[in-house]
Amino acid sequence: MIEHAPFTIADMLGFLGLLGLIVWFSRRAAASPGAFLIADRAVGLFPLVATLVMTEFNTSTLVAFTAAGYRAGPMALALPLVFLIGLAFYTVTVARPWKRFNRLSVAELFSERYSPALGRLASLMLLAAMIGFCATYVKSMGLILQPLVPSLPFWLLTAVLSAVVLAVIVPGGLTSVVKSDVVSFAVTIVLLPSLLVLGVSKSSSLGGLQAAFPADQLVVAPIAQWTHPALPFWFVTSLVVLTCFTYIAAPWYGQKMFAAQDERTAFVAVACASVLVFMLYGSMVLAAAHLRVITPGLTDPQTAMPHMVLAWLPLGVRGVGLAVLFAAGLTTLAGVWTAMAAMVAGDFNWHGASTIGMQRLSLAGFAVVSWAGGTFVVDDILSRLILANIPVAALAFALLAGFYWPRATAAGAWASMAVGIAWGGVCFVVIGEEGGYTWTWAMYGVPAIFITGIVVSLSTQRGGAAPVDHP
Repeated sequence: MIEHAPFTIADMLGFLGLLGLIVWFSRRAAASPGAFLIADRAVGLFPLVATLVMTEFNTSTLVAFTAAGYRAGPMALALPLVFLIGLAFYTVTVARPWKRFNRLSVAELFSERYSPALGRLASLMLLAAMIGFCATYVKSMGLILQPLVPSLPFWLLTAVLSAVVLAVIVPGGLTSVVKSDVVSFAVTIVLLPSLLVLGVSKSSSLGGLQAAFPADQLVVAPIAQWTHPALPFWFVTSLVVLTCFTYIAAPWYGQKMFAAQDERTAFVAVACASVLVFMLYGSMVLAAAHLRVITPGLTDPQTAMPHMVLAWLPLGVRGVGLAVLFAAGLTTLAGVWTAMAAMVAGDFNWHGASTIGMQRLSLAGFAVVSWAGGTFVVDDILSRLILANIPVAALAFALLAGFYWPRATAAGAWASMAVGIAWGGVCFVVIGEEGGYTWTWAMYGVPAIFITGIVVSLSTQRGGAAPVDHP
């Protein structure tokens, strides 16, 4: 049990109580299916930026990135750079088209542009990937909050945390998520960068970063660090490619685009979110590097984030800090669960006023599956996050061609998806994580997906079809 744990728990519960009040008062605003799943398509710029940032700023990535910052130092800033590039690519390529499409689920694009069967397959692939993502989010929330209640079994802690997240979204769906995201965002952009300031202050008297890291880890230099053992930049480069071609199909982003009040809002919001996400993750990577100077002997670098909160923040703020970290996991998990519910609603035509109960039931089912996966299956968070992207990356050609290439055919989409799944799976099984499968998967697999889709489409062309970009 950490020092002064009752006070810390009280602070945390106070912040979560504030989120609870927001959920309670937003429940009536989400009385219709449109408000529950897509917030009545009326979300303005600031709340959309806030919910996009908090959706991306999740505990899984935070735990993984701070662990990399602790191990590799400033060169780990290359990891948040992946999000800056990936979200910039999303902004330019699909932010406006998704808003013009304006349905309930991104999987509907594949049904309307190609065939209902392909749409159902895309839906299953995305649901499988999101279950994998959610399992890592549950795991990371448990890791962050375990020091607060070390005597509580991990399975019980994650069960309680999952139940809290479910309680937040069941009353109001996406409307509740957006409103709670605004509050969490306002606290996050103040509290977390302050950890970097505290880290710099504490480590300066101990020699700064030079005392803990070799000179070649203090500067991000991709050419010199291409095969660096602390963080090989070939790995970062493969993540950039994978992020660009997986985020465009991310259902939780698509849902937020559908919820935006107009195309310009969707475009500007993602552009702003890309910069803010980079800054937030970057500040935590550097803070973890300074933690290495102050506390060099962490047994598990994945505990760097909760260690900084509990060791550096004043007593009256620690609970709020943990609550903010939990809120980061809560908002991401809630956003993905609501996107999954929207996908199921689109697949089963649960759009009517009497279907909110079915949508809430699907949320409960996703919560149970996510909890089981995070508690009993997930081991290393970053590696499982990457692995879950295999079915999403396989959709890249079908998605972009659906918006931009009228000559793409259903046969081409099917073939490209088959190649994407097969290539990613073979790379993981044959090359494996130790062999660096992400490079082969990304640098050869993504071109193979597009080449297959183009060749098969041209060979099966029968007059073409218009790209789907409007209701």
